[in-house]
Amino acid sequence: MGRITVRRAVAKVTVGQEPLRRIDTLAVEEPLEIRVAGTPLAVTMRTPGHDVELAAGFLVSEGVIGVAEEFRSAIHCGGPGTGGEVNEYNVLDVALAPGVVPPSPDVTRNFYTTSSCGMCGKASIDAVRTVSRFDVAADPVAVGAEDVTSYPDRLRAEQAVFDKTGGLHAAALFDVASGELLVLREDVGRHNAVDKVIGWALLHGRLPLRGVVLQVSGRASFELVQKAVMAGIPILSAVSAPSSLAAELADDAGLTLIGFVRGDHMNVYSQPQRVRQEVRV
Repeated sequence: MGRITVRRAVAKVTVGQEPLRRIDTLAVEEPLEIRVAGTPLAVTMRTPGHDVELAAGFLVSEGVIGVAEEFRSAIHCGGPGTGGEVNEYNVLDVALAPGVVPPSPDVTRNFYTTSSCGMCGKASIDAVRTVSRFDVAADPVAVGAEDVTSYPDRLRAEQAVFDKTGGLHAAALFDVASGELLVLREDVGRHNAVDKVIGWALLHGRLPLRGVVLQVSGRASFELVQKAVMAGIPILSAVSAPSSLAAELADDAGLTLIGFVRGDHMNVYSQPQRVRQEVRV
């Protein structure tokens, strides 16, 4: 498995002072090629680690699978590196269960994704409105506003690699009933971090993710709403802003979309009835 961080010499420049040489820690960004039954499907730029979860979550987001039984196994392709070099295992081959129809790449998608935008290869908005097998609108969950405001700090407190690099996004699942942080993943790509937590849920037999909140460390794009809907997540909360298309899709799907969760404030862009508020008098 590839490294999560690397050390690199940098020059620290302060105006009016001599530059200082120091060692800095950077988050690793490497390509991962996802294959299904030996056939290349997608390449994404990611932080190595939890690659099986990433592939599983990606396949959920693409509507290929939706329950643990449909995902049979995954194996990194390759062997020991030559000449003393480390094999980074940047190819993952997934085997689906018998009877599961494998994805069929077509001209509507260029299966290359970057760490900033997982859906940049989609040819049109219609092509990414994947139909979910889960109905998030039917989830009756309601979360306290005070709980929502606590999620960003709880997420930040668990970002071990971010503490070292300052360069990773994070996504976490919170169980509304218990308040438990179920899982947290970090990655250079916000969409990868979300795929990793969805993949974790799939592999643990937890889809659809009813009664949970997906908290993300940055903004809420159309793609993140799409991924939440595909996993059956009823509430998506973001530290920063959503896009207009994200809000539109959340409305259409019946997902509660929350943005600008900072301090004791937030904006609820769709399905506000799921956010309970105790008014102090």
